[in-house]
Amino acid sequence: MPRPHRRLASTCIGTVTAGLLATGAALAAPEKEQPKGSDIAMGAFLDSGQTGVARIPHLSRWLGGKEIRVGHTYLPGDRWARIENPDFLEAWAQWRQAKPDRLFVLNVPMQQHNEDHVPDREVARLIRAGAEGEFDHHFERLAHRLVELGVPDTVIVLGWEMNGATYTHRCAPDPEGWKEYWNRIVNTMRSVPGQEFKFDFAPNRGSDAIGWTKCYPGDDVVDIVGMDSYDQAPGRTFDEMVSQPYGLQQHVDFARAHGKEISYPEWGLFRHGDNPVYVQRMLKWIEQHKPLYHTITDYCPHGVWQCKQNPRSAKAFRAALAPERPGPVIPTPVVPTPVIPTPVVPTPVIPTPVVPTPSIPTPEIPVPSPVVPSPQIPVPVPSPETPSTSPSPSPSPVPEPAPVPVPEPVPVPSPAVPSPEVPVPVPVPVPVSPEPVEPSPQVPAPESPSPEPVPDPVPSPAVPSPQTPQDPSPSPDPVPVPEPSPVLPPVPVVPKPEPTDPPANITEWCVPINFGEWLSKLVGKQSVCVKIDWGKDSGFWPW
Repeated sequence: MPRPHRRLASTCIGTVTAGLLATGAALAAPEKEQPKGSDIAMGAFLDSGQTGVARIPHLSRWLGGKEIRVGHTYLPGDRWARIENPDFLEAWAQWRQAKPDRLFVLNVPMQQHNEDHVPDREVARLIRAGAEGEFDHHFERLAHRLVELGVPDTVIVLGWEMNGATYTHRCAPDPEGWKEYWNRIVNTMRSVPGQEFKFDFAPNRGSDAIGWTKCYPGDDVVDIVGMDSYDQAPGRTFDEMVSQPYGLQQHVDFARAHGKEISYPEWGLFRHGDNPVYVQRMLKWIEQHKPLYHTITDYCPHGVWQCKQNPRSAKAFRAALAPERPGPVIPTPVVPTPVIPTPVVPTPVIPTPVVPTPSIPTPEIPVPSPVVPSPQIPVPVPSPETPSTSPSPSPSPVPEPAPVPVPEPVPVPSPAVPSPEVPVPVPVPVPVSPEPVEPSPQVPAPESPSPEPVPDPVPSPAVPSPQTPQDPSPSPDPVPVPEPSPVLPPVPVVPKPEPTDPPANITEWCVPINFGEWLSKLVGKQSVCVKIDWGKDSGFWPW
């Protein structure tokens, strides 16, 4: 059994060992991953003036309702008067005052004509003038204006990208004089009562025209160490942007060494085009190193919301900051689809043109009524007219060759068709007959008093029509002449038994035709007479 003091020592050793293990486990445990779109103050440069303020809520909706906590704008660097008191500061001040956790970030140039490509010699002269206090009053007026507007805690990005070669407020022509000038501006603005300004020292990533650490003005006049980092050289990949001299890693290390917060006032796409990998890596870097704020430059070619030429990067940006938003947005275009069936409504209009078709049969209705009775006329065929009463003088030359083509027995069954034409050939025998005296039977017109009962012509109205050609004038005008019909004596139609031999004395056969009530009113009652050749060669008789 072990001694008590040994048990106590063992217990103490075990307790210390357990404590060391727990401490090591805590140190070895990975840092708890921040959720996507964490509460780091985020914003975007959307426009310098009031338009930039108005676009902030639209960007927030695009990001699924993510709160935009940073309002970022730039003072115009053309003239001192517009650096001291620009006309759009009031709108930004109102936006900042609406919520206490918002940040108003203002880029302030150190010289007028800031983008006029002033040469290095002139820049060096201006730096010395500023270090001697020549421009102090401009910055004092600006400080008073910001305090009056109620934004005394404005983050002032003074002389940004000073390590570059673009702006008139650059550092490379006189780094030592530049640091003195920075100190003079900061002290002047801090001297204004009520101010709470924070000054952000924000160079370009990389060495550029000069290593940015050579322009650092001192910890007492710098509150934040920022960096502008676009997707461009130096560095082809994001890893190179991190590890290069004066790159992202050196920026973080420098700020930590000087006890300063970091920021990314400007970042975005540039030389490498639509690059979602850069966007994803930059947002991950921001989540990892927790800057005070970051703002993406959102206009082409840098942006993701207002610049439509970077769709893949825009998708990556939204997925990182508002992953729940992209899903519900897709179904909204589906709403217009019900509109497609509506064009089907006009289709019932198509059958309406079919309505006029019934008008076609209407003209055919009267045609069958007159045609039907006409073929029934041949039924009384056996009643040929007595040639003795016929006034035609042609019985002596019975088989005249001239009439042969006219009275073909075949057309007899359809007298309705030739009826108007029959009277035309009848006058032909009149000039041929040698006995012009025979027409004298028309002279007995005086005897017409005996058949004066006009009703007699009614039963045989067709008889007078062939008699019309017997008029002394051979003109074939019988159709419009109704006068001869009452003049002629009523000729009784004697039905004759069917002849066994061809009667030599019958040369003409007249048959009354009933055209029907409708057609008779138009044409009048008529009869058709046909010259008949009873010769054996005619083929009419069976024997």
